[in-house]
Amino acid sequence: MRLFFSKAAIVLFAAGAVISSCSKSSSQRSEKTGMVYNNKDNGGYMRFRQTHPSPGPGLIAIEGGTFVMGGSADQDVAYENHNVRRRVTVPSFYMDETEVSNQDWLDYLHWINITFPEDRELYYNATPDTLVWRRALSANEPYVDNYLRHPAFQDYPVVGVTWEQAQEYCVWRTDRTNENILREKGYLASWKDNAARQGKEPFNTDIYTNNQIRGEGIDGKKMMPDLNPNAQAANGQKAVRPVRMEDGILKQGYRLPSEAEWEYAALALVGNTEFENINDGKVYPWNGLGVRSPKKSTRGLILANFKRGMGDNAGVAGYLNDKADITAPVRSYAPNDFGLYNMAGNVNEWVGDTYRQMTFEDFDDFNPFRGNEFTNKRMADPAKGTLAKDKYGRPIKDPAKSNRKMKYSEFIAQQQGAQNSTTGDASATAPAVTPADSTAVAIPSLIAGKPYTNDYRDYADTVDASLYGTTTLVNNKSKVYKGGSWNDLAYWLNPATRRFMDQDNASAEVGFRCAMTLVGAPEINPQGKPHIKVKKSKTR
Repeated sequence: MRLFFSKAAIVLFAAGAVISSCSKSSSQRSEKTGMVYNNKDNGGYMRFRQTHPSPGPGLIAIEGGTFVMGGSADQDVAYENHNVRRRVTVPSFYMDETEVSNQDWLDYLHWINITFPEDRELYYNATPDTLVWRRALSANEPYVDNYLRHPAFQDYPVVGVTWEQAQEYCVWRTDRTNENILREKGYLASWKDNAARQGKEPFNTDIYTNNQIRGEGIDGKKMMPDLNPNAQAANGQKAVRPVRMEDGILKQGYRLPSEAEWEYAALALVGNTEFENINDGKVYPWNGLGVRSPKKSTRGLILANFKRGMGDNAGVAGYLNDKADITAPVRSYAPNDFGLYNMAGNVNEWVGDTYRQMTFEDFDDFNPFRGNEFTNKRMADPAKGTLAKDKYGRPIKDPAKSNRKMKYSEFIAQQQGAQNSTTGDASATAPAVTPADSTAVAIPSLIAGKPYTNDYRDYADTVDASLYGTTTLVNNKSKVYKGGSWNDLAYWLNPATRRFMDQDNASAEVGFRCAMTLVGAPEINPQGKPHIKVKKSKTR
């Protein structure tokens, strides 16, 4: 009997091994050609494990869906009629758990200081305007010197940053996040091996993925194997390559959230939803019509940092109502149902959209956004596919010349024209993409002879510059901010409210947080939910 079970176990093990082997082999074959993936002998066709990417550092996954944008506004105290209700769909995305803090911004300034120690202009331009605290009739001067740099304020939201500075921070954060991943995993030289960075070009994600950051002292010890039969191996070793986007290792770029994303994330109706039924609406990021906690343990406490009334920024000594006089630490008060802190109060937050009062008279109901400026990366050598870089090691971007893929001959001609426009100096600082304070400039298309504009911020509407400052303050530089601040009344805590400011202006009441596009399936937590069964791909 014991022998029988032993032999049976051996037979079953062998059968299992064959099945496993066949399964493993079939799972790596193309469904359409039958060719085996990840095999150097047949040309090295690559297929990577399909996975839901994890968020970048500091981010929380926000499962998208449909909601009524502007629907939470119950009044229009300014009589501006710009909260027109419209149903839209927001795709799933990632968003910062907290506002960007002073410490986060000091990290940014420190990097500039050690990477470009002689470039005082770059450091100066990246420094927030601390003079936003200065008031003619207030004794706020200590905040001018202390708010950004004193360690007592390191966890407080950074303020005094323009929309343009926030955009630059997003680009920097993307590159530093990806560089850190590559160095810690060994795809690039480790931080210790790369300690002497003076004089070296800084890492940029686009330049790296274009195979332009390679060489001794740069390549890591655990680079990806290159299965391309044409790959050149050095010193008799196996051929290796940099990480590609297809590997699923690099993070998508950080950016400012769109207005629709921000409002959807702030409202967080997910906590009131069951089987696609929204059981209760919201006026604020929390439930109820008031601004105080109804819970027994915290009953009566203010749920956000805002101005309760004229002259009342903090409450009465001995029992301060919101525990703050100006801003509060970025992790203050209870998070909303998405787990996001301070989506009402503390500081207003920049979003990516260009402001128009009636923005949503014309809008896309899927992922609405007003502010697209389409660009192409300039080529240093179109024949070799190398990208042109500015003096900071970032790709130079030119206004897009076409709304569809050009023929190769047209693409080469367009790229050569871009090179000649800067007298052949690919290292020059990238020119401004579009004149931000004028109407969109039509650029003749190379492919059809029809006018094409890369600037869709205004959906082709016009702005009369002569009226600016006379009857309107709205122009192409007007950017939306939302959320209410420490110095705003409760009305502005409603996620549907919206205001604007020029993109090169700053305030002690405006900060920001970043977002990131989520790629792949939109469902964040599919476990425990019904799904229609489908036949799985053999290649997975």
